[in-house]
Amino acid sequence: MADAARTRVAVLSDTHLRGGIDRLPAAVVSEIERSHVVLHAGDVLDLASLHALADLAGERPLHVVLGNNDLELVGTLPDRLELEVAGVHVAMVHDTGARDGREARMRRWFPTADIVVFGHSHEPWSATGAPGQLLFNPGSAVQRRRQPRHTMGVLELADGRILDHRIVVVDPD
Repeated sequence: MADAARTRVAVLSDTHLRGGIDRLPAAVVSEIERSHVVLHAGDVLDLASLHALADLAGERPLHVVLGNNDLELVGTLPDRLELEVAGVHVAMVHDTGARDGREARMRRWFPTADIVVFGHSHEPWSATGAPGQLLFNPGSAVQRRRQPRHTMGVLELADGRILDHRIVVVDPD
């Protein structure tokens, strides 16, 4: 499914969906449909929403970690996950802890990860942490909280390299 040169990854977190994915903005659905892999860094909320997200992903691999509000999904989703996508080592966790010390903490938790995808704060964040490690929070496409816009993330990966990483505005229709 993925182009040998590029793998497009749709990145979500903190969607706080309940009972389905009807509240996902059309721009999110479009990004998922254009992607090869879907990552969700927690706070899906319930099994119905997880299944609906899996249906939307279709044949695309969907990887989801447990968020602090995913009480119904305890035992279903892992707290942390490490995987390889297009030769890039990706780690996922919902809550990285306090902003102070985040870079060193993520390097300790995931010493070989090229990218750490996280959520919890609803604050979009894309920055190089410890040398060689990208810290990436897509924000929230549904609950922006104190942020000015609803967002998600997109990664472009190939041959063990991060070609692009960006936060995408996906305000509701």
